[in-house]
Amino acid sequence: MEEDQIEKFVAEYLKKKGFKQAEHAFQEERQHQQSKNTSSSSITTNSLSDPDLAKHILAFSELENGPARYHDGYSKFRSWTYSSLDLYKHELLRVLYPVFIHCFMDLVEKGHVQEARTFFNSFREDHEMMHSRDLQKLEGVLSPSHLGEMEFAHSLRQNKVKIKICQYSYDLLLEYLHKTKLTTMLGVINEHINFQVSPGQPSSISDDTEVVTLTGSSQDEATQINQKEIHWGLLEDSLEERLEKGGGLLSDSEKAEGETKEGELDENKKRSGEGAKQGMSIKKVKKDKGASATGKAGRPEANTVPMAPRVKPELTLPVVHTDVEKSILEDLRNRVQLSSVSLPSVSFYTFINTHNGLNCSSISHDGSLVAGGFSDSSLKIWDMAKLGQEPVGPVLQGENGTTSSEHVLGSRGGKRYTLFQGHSGPVYSATFSPLGDFLLSSSADSTIRLWSTKLNANLVCYKGHNYPVWDVQFSPVGHYFASSSHDRTARIWSMDRILPLRIMAGHLSDVDCVQWHVNCNYIATGSSDKTVRLWDVQSGECVRIFIGHRSMVLSLAMSPDGRYMASGDEDGTIMMWDLSTGRFITPLIGHTSCVWTLAFSGEGSLLASGSADCTVKLWDVASSTKVPKTEEKLTSMLTFISKGGNTNRLRSLKTLPTKSTPVYALRFSRRNLLFAAGALSKSV
Repeated sequence: MEEDQIEKFVAEYLKKKGFKQAEHAFQEERQHQQSKNTSSSSITTNSLSDPDLAKHILAFSELENGPARYHDGYSKFRSWTYSSLDLYKHELLRVLYPVFIHCFMDLVEKGHVQEARTFFNSFREDHEMMHSRDLQKLEGVLSPSHLGEMEFAHSLRQNKVKIKICQYSYDLLLEYLHKTKLTTMLGVINEHINFQVSPGQPSSISDDTEVVTLTGSSQDEATQINQKEIHWGLLEDSLEERLEKGGGLLSDSEKAEGETKEGELDENKKRSGEGAKQGMSIKKVKKDKGASATGKAGRPEANTVPMAPRVKPELTLPVVHTDVEKSILEDLRNRVQLSSVSLPSVSFYTFINTHNGLNCSSISHDGSLVAGGFSDSSLKIWDMAKLGQEPVGPVLQGENGTTSSEHVLGSRGGKRYTLFQGHSGPVYSATFSPLGDFLLSSSADSTIRLWSTKLNANLVCYKGHNYPVWDVQFSPVGHYFASSSHDRTARIWSMDRILPLRIMAGHLSDVDCVQWHVNCNYIATGSSDKTVRLWDVQSGECVRIFIGHRSMVLSLAMSPDGRYMASGDEDGTIMMWDLSTGRFITPLIGHTSCVWTLAFSGEGSLLASGSADCTVKLWDVASSTKVPKTEEKLTSMLTFISKGGNTNRLRSLKTLPTKSTPVYALRFSRRNLLFAAGALSKSV
C-alpha cells in the first residue's frame, strides 16, 4: 500500500471520530515529514509501510465506512443461531432480540435512518410474535432525537437486559463471536446485555418467562432484593381471628344464631377499645382476604394453605366504630363459602350511552354504589338503592347454580346519578373507601381528589405527582391510600395530609396499577416495564421484584391470607406469585385481550378476572397454588404450555361472556357476591 493512501486513511479516521487535536497534530507531522531529509523520510516510510500496520489501519477505515456492518454482522449472527444444535438453540435465540433492537437504535443514533429502517424491516418478523408491542413503539423512531424523547427507547438504552443462559451456551456464543471477529455484535452484547450464567444443561423451556427483562445495571439486583424478609400474614387481633376463636365461621345453616351471635358481639364490643385499630384494618382484610383463613374452618375444601401467620401493623390504624364492626361480623358470618363446585352469583352493572367516554369504574364493598370516571373530567356515582325501584336486565341461571343479573346505568329518562366535577383532565381511576363514605379519583391533571359520598362534595385535592396519575387505591383499613403515575413512582398518602408520606421509585417506566397487601404493611405496583414490585410501606424500599410478564402489567390482586398475588397484563396473561419466596407459581391463560381487573373471593379459593375481551373468568386458586415447586415439575408444566397444551384449562372454572361489554371493575362483597361493571361497546 502506498504511503499517501495510508496517511489518507488515518486522516479520515481521525476526522470521522472527531479527534480534532490528533488530526491537527497529524497534519503538522505530515508537513514536517515532507521537509525532512531523505534518510529520515525513508525510515518513516518503512515504518508506515509495515504490512500489519497497514492492514489494521485499513480495517479501521472500512469499519467506519457505513452501517453495512450492522446488517451483515446481525445477519451472520442470526444464521449461526438458527443453525445451532436444538439443545442450545432456544437459549441462543434469546440473545437475538436485544441485539436486534440495539443495532437498530445504534443506526438511528448515528444518523443512518434509512439504513435503520431497512434493517428493522428485514428482521422484525423474527420477533413479531413475542415482542410485537415493543416493535410497534420502535417503529415510530425516525430520527436520533426520537430516541431521546421516547421513554421506552430511553429505558432500553439506559438499562441492561438480563438473559438466562447455561454455561455451555455462553461459551459457544463467545467462541463464535471471537472466531468470526464480529466485533460490532460483540460490542452491542457487551454494552447492553447481562448474562445470568447457570451451570449444567440448558433449560428445556424455550418459552421462558424471563427471556428479556429490564432489571437495571446490576446483574444480581433482582436476586438480592428477593432475598429480603417479608411478613406476609394477616394483622394481629383481626375480626376474622376473633371469629375463628369463637367458632363464628362455621356453616351458618348449622349454627344457631341469636344468643350466640349477640354474645360474640358483646365480647367484641368490650375488646373494641383495645383492638379497634386492628379491627378496622381487618374489615377489608376479611372482605377480600380474611376469608381464606375463615374458609378453612368452615369447610375442608377451603383448607388449601396453612394458617396465615399474624403480624403487627407498621401503620397507625384508624379506629372503627362498634356499629361498623357489628355489620362486618354479620356479613362474615353469612358469607357463602365458594369452591370449584360452588361458584358465586354475579351482578353486572352495564354503562350505556357513554360514547366511549368511560375510562374507569369502581364498586363499593357492599355493591350499593357504582362510580364511573369519564374523559370529560367528570365523576358520576349511581346509588343502587335508588335504582332498585326500576326494572333491571334479565336474570340468567348459569351452570353450577351460578346466577347473574344485569343492571343498566345510563342517562336516559332523567338524571339518575350524582355528578362530581373538579378535575381538569380525564379521570383514570376511582376507588371507594371500605365503608363507602369516601371516594378517591385520579386524573390526567396529575392530581388526586377526595370526595364525600354523604356530602356530595370535594374535600381535598392532593398534589404531588408531576404527570398523569393512572391508579389510586384505598388501603384495606381506609384512611391511607396509594397512587401510581406516569412519573414512574408510586406514593403513599393519608387522608389528613396533602403531601405524600412515602415515594416509591425504581420502576423503569409508567407505574400503571397499585394494590395494597391485606396487612397494610406493603403495596404492590405493576408497570409498563413488565415487572411487578412489592414495597415496604414503612421504609419505602423495594422488597420483591417479580419478573415474567411480556407486556405492561395492568391489574393486581392480593389473596385473602396475604401469601399470593395475581397480576394481569396487556396480552391477557394472568400470573400467580408467591410473596414469601418471590417465585412465579403458574400462569392462567385464557383471555385474549387486556386483563383490566382481578379480584379474589373472600376465602381465597377463587380468582375472578375481567378483560377487554368482554368476559369474566373464574379460576380455581386452590389447584393453581398446589402446583409442585420442584424445578423439574415446573419445567415440565411450562414446556407443555409452550407447546400448545391446555394444562391451564383445568384451573379455569367458568367463562361468563357479556353483551359486548369490556369488564372494567370486579369486586367480591364480604358475603362473596361478585359485582362487575363495564361500558357497552356498541349500541344495544
